[in-house]
Amino acid sequence: MARPFWSGHIQISLVSFGVKLFPAIETASQIRFHQIDRKTGERVRHQKVSGSDEEPVDNYDIVKGYEYSKGEYIQIEPSEIAGLRIASRSTIEIQQFVGRDELAPAFFEKPYFVLPENDAQADAFAVVQKALQQTEKLGIGKIAVGDREHLIAISAPSGTKLVGLMGYFLRYAVELRDAGKYFSDRKTGKVDEDQLALAKELIKRKTQTFDPRKFTDDYEVALHELVDAKLKHIPLPKQQASPRGKVIDLMEALRRSVKEPLEKKKPAARAGTSRAKEKPGPRLIQSNTKAVDRRRKSA
Repeated sequence: MARPFWSGHIQISLVSFGVKLFPAIETASQIRFHQIDRKTGERVRHQKVSGSDEEPVDNYDIVKGYEYSKGEYIQIEPSEIAGLRIASRSTIEIQQFVGRDELAPAFFEKPYFVLPENDAQADAFAVVQKALQQTEKLGIGKIAVGDREHLIAISAPSGTKLVGLMGYFLRYAVELRDAGKYFSDRKTGKVDEDQLALAKELIKRKTQTFDPRKFTDDYEVALHELVDAKLKHIPLPKQQASPRGKVIDLMEALRRSVKEPLEKKKPAARAGTSRAKEKPGPRLIQSNTKAVDRRRKSA
């Protein structure tokens, strides 16, 4: 198991128990790009320099600075920031509870697994987990990590017997733009009842239980195809042009959509993907090749 991202306590009134937070997400992308000098083919590297003399500066000599006047800074040492008196560095104090559906999706940022710190914390942890499950509530508190204090929502996943909670970093209200500035000036369209009925039927037909495993990063697959083609010196895959049929009205589009089979046929072969005689090249990156092969077979 990886090292915990944060260790401390969750406190609910007089109840407190130790927990560890682990990131619940990881970077899935397998393609990494570097900046390359087009002329020499060499990698471009960056240096941290100081002032007009552009002398390199060691990381040890770099501190934070607050610009209180134009070109004038107060230096802040890392040890001074670490010494700030912030209770949420070590304790997530739950300040209130809210219903699961009360928080708009726009507030959610990053998910974390929340586990008991050790076996001694198991009983208190289990009681709080069960209570959150049965009441369908989220606990809202604050946690200080790095250079800022975050809002965090503590949740108990429903329908699971696993020992664990979820923690979601939340955005502050001031970080969200006012939707009214974007939506208020839009023209209100007319809703035809027949069109509405067809739209609802279309939604009903396409409603399924969400399975995240069905969704893959097609952009990542396409990047692998591009790298593969350039290494083997074969024609580059080309984007298939979007079909442009005759313009039809909304009612006709809805009718056709409702009648469309749920399982679509495989797309036609894309232009530029025919296999030319391959030239020998370096051994390819093996990660994600299954997804690439599936794309080729369906093309």
